[in-house]
Amino acid sequence: MQGNKGMSQNLHHYRKSYQKGALRKQDAAADPFDQFTLWFEALKALELDIEINAMHCTTLDADGFPRTRVVLLKSFDRQGFQFFTNYNSQKGQDIARHPKVSLSFFWPDIERQVHIKGTAERLTKEESDAYFAVRPRGSQIGAHVSDQSSVIESRDYLEQRLADIEALYQNSEIPRPDHWGGFRVIPEHYEFWQGRENRLHDRLRYTPRTRASWIIERLAP
Repeated sequence: MQGNKGMSQNLHHYRKSYQKGALRKQDAAADPFDQFTLWFEALKALELDIEINAMHCTTLDADGFPRTRVVLLKSFDRQGFQFFTNYNSQKGQDIARHPKVSLSFFWPDIERQVHIKGTAERLTKEESDAYFAVRPRGSQIGAHVSDQSSVIESRDYLEQRLADIEALYQNSEIPRPDHWGGFRVIPEHYEFWQGRENRLHDRLRYTPRTRASWIIERLAP
């Protein structure tokens, strides 16, 4: 390990000032779902060439380590936040074992973050079928090709699997594989972060008071 000292990189010069907005408690929506929707719609209005629905999904693995990866939010409503994956993947196995997860959005263009803690549950087969049916054909094929998170021998293996599945469904619709489907994360806590000057950021945390109302608290940055 001593020989790696020369590889250290000083990143002190990576610094920016946040000054694109404020998040005042008196201006925040009483319901966190409404606040999330306001921010999401504001981002959509900018028409940026980015995947604004990209979010980090953190789970706990079998050894108790947190694992984070980027997934795509495909739908959200007052019931929860939906994404789709291979149920046999690392995150699918993690959720089956421990359904408490966190979701995190970072939108640097408007200097905002949202963190959500909640419980993940599988969507119904009908809900997963409905989304799978509108996916591009290539994505449908990909769901059959990839045994997500498993060790494979080479890229050639994937290419051959792709060719085999394309041939199998050449003249027919592609069914949703049983191992592929959606999760709904039912929120239990929200936190909204707005970048501010001098690192004195605005942070508001929503925790449930009752099933229909929320406690809003300001957190130190």
